Amino acid sequence: MLDFDFSPLVESWRFLALGLTVTLGLSASVIVAATVLGVLVGAGRVYGPGWLKIILTFYVDSMRALPVLVVLIWTFFAFPLAFGVTLPPLIAAFVALTFHVGSYVSEIVRGGIESVRTGQMRAALALGMTTGQAIRQVVMPQAAIRMLPPYATIVTMTIKETAVSAVIAVPEFMRSSEVVSSQSLRPLEVYTVALVVYFLLMFPVARGVDRIYRRLAHLGRS
Repeated sequence: MLDFDFSPLVESWRFLALGLTVTLGLSASVIVAATVLGVLVGAGRVYGPGWLKIILTFYVDSMRALPVLVVLIWTFFAFPLAFGVTLPPLIAAFVALTFHVGSYVSEIVRGGIESVRTGQMRAALALGMTTGQAIRQVVMPQAAIRMLPPYATIVTMTIKETAVSAVIAVPEFMRSSEVVSSQSLRPLEVYTVALVVYFLLMFPVARGVDRIYRRLAHLGRS
């Protein structure tokens, strides 16, 4: 019979709560920054000049071809050697995750924009709109709704990927769990609680976005 003992978790709840706060803060900042980056890159690949499309395509394909752990370790250990600038662990994690997640967001944005029929753009231009106005007022509102289901996946993926920042000693939730586990010698209890916490964080996000999409899906049809 397994002898469960959750007392080390109770005793270390403040330490774990601090790690969870770091996880939430890092996740939120990466999601916001990666969304902005992804929108710019995705729109640039659709509407930008040829030379820009080549550069952006190389960036997207490069990031998607590399494991996030490799990007993270390179940013923290190799970036200072290459450019002479040392990044604190938390900043290095933010930069690496933003560029990695941003590449996936850009593909969602590009796919969403290209899913809107070209007739929508032509009609907007025929009504006297500029290209920028047509993109902002006609194409993007429809595309944004179509992006919601895959975007929910990106949000949950980002929260999970913050856990890899533990390898460069970012004091996020997984790192805090590892410390408590090693000190208490109770890995089963610690990592079971960690599993439950991550589930409670991400399941409502996925269900919430899905519910929003079902309510707004008709607005994205054209």
